[in-house]
Formats: sequence, structure tokens, C-alpha cells
Amino acid sequence: MTLDDGLLDGLHGWGPVPCSAGVLRLVPVRQERDLALITGWMNDPAVAAFWELAGPASVTAAHLEAQLRGDGRSIPCLGVLDGVPMSYFEVYRADLDPLARHYPARPHDTGVHVLVGGAADRGRGVGSALLRAVSDHILDHRPRCTRVLAEPDLENTPSVSAFLSAGFRFSAEVDLPGKRAALMIRDRALRRLL
Repeated sequence: MTLDDGLLDGLHGWGPVPCSAGVLRLVPVRQERDLALITGWMNDPAVAAFWELAGPASVTAAHLEAQLRGDGRSIPCLGVLDGVPMSYFEVYRADLDPLARHYPARPHDTGVHVLVGGAADRGRGVGSALLRAVSDHILDHRPRCTRVLAEPDLENTPSVSAFLSAGFRFSAEVDLPGKRAALMIRDRALRRLL
């Protein structure tokens, strides 16, 4: 199996998506090219507090390698905005993830993890624009997916706020390993309303 074998409907072939912040492209992570950049982001205190991947490059490498060698349930991507790598996404099959034990999962539920890499891009609406664009992109390219989910830490107020601003709704608080999370959902049926 390859990372793009169909579990996420060919994510890497979806092409660019316009958003209010520019044109976003999800680019497959390649460790030899991207490890230093992603490791730097993971060591930013604002990121490290919630991703828990701070440390040497080997910590980030192990996290990426688990996905890159996996069965395609989770695909790590750089978010490249107007040609500049500035964010990191994991798009994953929430219905096939351990998360599915903590909420009423539906077939083809798709989850999103995100971090905005540079501090200059945080706190000014860029994250919300990216989240709206990526969730729209998922719903446009995965016809069997009826909703996009996220589970940011409840204590990560900027992240929860970004999801709300991007058209996600707060669904529930869920206890996950290592955190109490806000289950955020963007429904296909409500995407034009929120």
C-alpha cells in the first residue's frame, strides 16, 4: 500500500485550493527535505505545549515515519501558502483512528491536525482561513465524507477559536490519552451556513 492508496481518496492529487490568505497546497512530507523545518516548529514553545514532540530531530522523525510507513490512514503534509511552507497538517481517517472509540464515528469521517509554523502567521486569522480551505477541500474531494473533525486540547484556546472561526462547531468534550479535547465538527450539510 502507498500513502495515497485510496483511504483518503488521493489527497496528494487534489491540487491547490484558494483561500482568503492566498493559495494553499498540501504537499506530501518528505523527511529529507522537511524534517529540519518541522522539527523547528515542534520546538516552538507555543507548539510544543500541545503537540508534545519537542526535542531533537529524531523525535519528529519517529512521529513522521510512523505515518509515512503506515497504511494511509494518516497523511502528513506541509501547508504551502503562495509557495512558502508555513504550516503542517495531518489529514487522517478519524473513523479508522483510535479517536473513533471516543465519539459516535461515521464511515469516512476525516480528521485534521494542524499547526501554523511561524509565530508571525498566528493570531491574525491565517489558521482559520487554512482550516476552512482544507476542510472544504476534503469535503469537495471525498464525497463519502459527511464531516471533518478535529480534537484540539481544550486548553489550546487559540486553536479552538480558529476551528470555530473556520466553520466548525463544538460537539463535545472528550477525554483522550494525554488531554481533554474539544471535539470540533464541520458538517457537509452546514458548510455553507457556518
